Amino acid sequence: MYQIGNIYIITAIAVIGGGLFGFDISSMSAILGTQQYRCYFNQGPHGPGFDDDPKCSGPRSDVQGGITAAMPGGSFVGALASGFLSDKLGRKRAIQVGAVFWVLGSIIVCASQNIGMLVAGRFINGFSVGICSAQVPVYVSELAPPSKRGRVVGAQQWAITWGILIMFYISYGCSYIDGAKAFRIPWGLQMLPAVLLFIGLLFLPESPRWLAKHDRWEEAHEVLALVHAKGDKSAPFVTLELGEIRSMVEFEQQNNDVSYFELVKPKMINRLHIGIFTQIWSQLTGMNVMMYYITYVFGMAGLSGDTNLIASSIQYVINVGMTIFALVFIDRWGRRGPLLVGSTLMATWLFANAGLMATYGSPAPPGGVDNVAEESWQISGAPARAVIACTYLFVASFAPTWGPVSWIYPPELFPLRVRGKAVSVTTASNWIFNFALSYFVPPAFVNIQWKVYIIFGVFCTAMTIHVFFMFPETSGKTLEEVEEMFLEGVPAWKTHVDYHKTRRAEHGEIDSEKAAAFRHESPVRTETAEAAKV
Repeated sequence: MYQIGNIYIITAIAVIGGGLFGFDISSMSAILGTQQYRCYFNQGPHGPGFDDDPKCSGPRSDVQGGITAAMPGGSFVGALASGFLSDKLGRKRAIQVGAVFWVLGSIIVCASQNIGMLVAGRFINGFSVGICSAQVPVYVSELAPPSKRGRVVGAQQWAITWGILIMFYISYGCSYIDGAKAFRIPWGLQMLPAVLLFIGLLFLPESPRWLAKHDRWEEAHEVLALVHAKGDKSAPFVTLELGEIRSMVEFEQQNNDVSYFELVKPKMINRLHIGIFTQIWSQLTGMNVMMYYITYVFGMAGLSGDTNLIASSIQYVINVGMTIFALVFIDRWGRRGPLLVGSTLMATWLFANAGLMATYGSPAPPGGVDNVAEESWQISGAPARAVIACTYLFVASFAPTWGPVSWIYPPELFPLRVRGKAVSVTTASNWIFNFALSYFVPPAFVNIQWKVYIIFGVFCTAMTIHVFFMFPETSGKTLEEVEEMFLEGVPAWKTHVDYHKTRRAEHGEIDSEKAAAFRHESPVRTETAEAAKV
């Protein structure tokens, strides 16, 4: 079968898996504030019974938290399962399995007759997202050359932002339809990207590193040549890359302990902790909370109806636009810099919002604003506009920093033998915290109101300190060089980006011997190579 070799086309197809998560975020955030949703799943004084009374308040805050959290709960399970699926079936087929589960989940969600059925469908959707979100970054990082790796893996975050934006406007348009069709149509349409993903993957190559791990060396060589040199198997960079993969695979075959316990061994536990906290901190920024519950936040600021939905959509446009900067510059910027700058800026806007709401806000009337109990705090006038502005600035700070880097960074940390399993664990940590926060936030808005912003601001401050001391730079290095860096124990703050040297090696501007010198043969590499020969 014909195989696509252009890394950007490969990425464009693969990251549709990320877009599925985006579709879920906005299909919930745009719908949960509509009267059709509130009345159909009403638990207030006029329900259940699913009447059309204008006083329908929708699900209780704790139940709405459970509905929203069902998706990340399923993602947690899917991410853990993805390591096994990926190692056994291959990166590509594991993602296809995820696409099938997404279609099944979307059918159940679309047909939901009650809250239980809705939760079940969202859990299955989440299982799909867990598989795709864990294995798409692994897949594209193992195919991409070092100088483009950040860009193509970061495209997963861009796909998420596009999924959010597209589904939000679809849901917004459907909100003018009477009855249950207002949410059934967008929930049904969201299965289409998964169908495209499954079909598109048929034309993509398998990861060369996975092929090499399974002793399919000729296929691995062909894929490297196809993606990096337009089919030229003798290209210097292809030869160099294949040699490094061979050296690493041979060494790993001498140390063939690839269970999950490998991840907690002394030489691996530090990078496991970094990968897990990359994903945990990305959730504790509060970004996905902003995405799921932005209509609540803007409701507190006095926006309602169409005005609220349109204002909410602006942040999704900002999210898409600002992520472009990461795609263009992330391999030059590196990983540490964006993480440090992003968390510092986000802490600033969160503390600003907390101060504005505490100083100028007041408790909402009984029942909340616009009959939404979660909107238990209100603010108006110029301070309300400042809250909206800070929310937009928060999104603009997250989009080119923690958004893409949280997906780029974990696959770069681990050697081939454990990469699939390790990334499944780090991604699972993302989803379990997403689950907890999705469930926590609606009651938190009711119980502690503006103090929610203080909590996330403190988290952003803590992550800035953690990144500075513990997160090394991986940009511009081959995946095998990253392994060296960890074995040598280089302090995180002494690492830097090697972008320009890597570009020269990839374009054949230095021959194989100079390329080997560029790889700065270290004692660790020498020991590794010697051990592989024994």
